Amino acid sequence: MFRRTFWFTTGVAAGVWATTKVNRKLKQLTPESLAATAANKALETGARLKDRAVGFALDVRDNMAQREAELQDALGIDEDPELPAPRRFPAIENSTHPRYVQTTTYSYDRNEDH
Repeated sequence: MFRRTFWFTTGVAAGVWATTKVNRKLKQLTPESLAATAANKALETGARLKDRAVGFALDVRDNMAQREAELQDALGIDEDPELPAPRRFPAIENSTHPRYVQTTTYSYDRNEDH
């Protein structure tokens, strides 16, 4: 009698365990679950790529500053050069200022030839 009860209980436990495993796997394979899993993986991958890109950019910036300092030492440049003043071009003809007075004889009247 105990032998039959033992095997019956073992069979029931194995059936419950197998059913639970199959139901979990079926829930993992639903479209909603697959979409959520894919989205989570994409977010994790994006975060890893972002961290790597930021680390790479910081490394490049540090090495660029180091190389620039090496080049400045090699060339004997101590401070930043002063930039030249920006050029000024007249947007509108200024007849009061002699620098901007028009001195050409070309006529800008397009109706003159017709």
